[in-house]
Amino acid sequence: MPNLPASQSIARYSAAQLPELFERITRNSIGVDDYLERFMNMERNSNYPPYNIITISNTESKLEIALAGFKPEEVTVYTEEGKLFVEGKREGDGTDPTYTHRGLAQRPFTRDWTLSDETEVGEVEFSNGLLTIHLNKVVPEAHKKRVFF
Repeated sequence: MPNLPASQSIARYSAAQLPELFERITRNSIGVDDYLERFMNMERNSNYPPYNIITISNTESKLEIALAGFKPEEVTVYTEEGKLFVEGKREGDGTDPTYTHRGLAQRPFTRDWTLSDETEVGEVEFSNGLLTIHLNKVVPEAHKKRVFF
């Protein structure tokens, strides 16, 4: 294999060869393993439950998660090791009804999102089957706007 500039070497890889590319990058890099691992495992997150990420301002966002059929006590929201976790587990009353059609998925789930170092979880609300998590970006004092005159 000839020595090509990095841009040409990367361009040679097709989507099917991405694992090989990331393995080469990992082998020749220090400190990026965690980022590449997260990128390669993104598909493990299913589409359930459905969610929206809404940008309110450059320092505020909110995450809305549709949890139809769940009660607040069946949902857990927590952070750990730079990730936001939302877990849901239905507590049945012991009787399973007979469904003619079951269109609402109410299966147990665990969903996680990676938070940047400067993102903090604010208020968490659960109303009418919608879980809303407010996210705030903490701007260091040195980066805030300062007016001198």
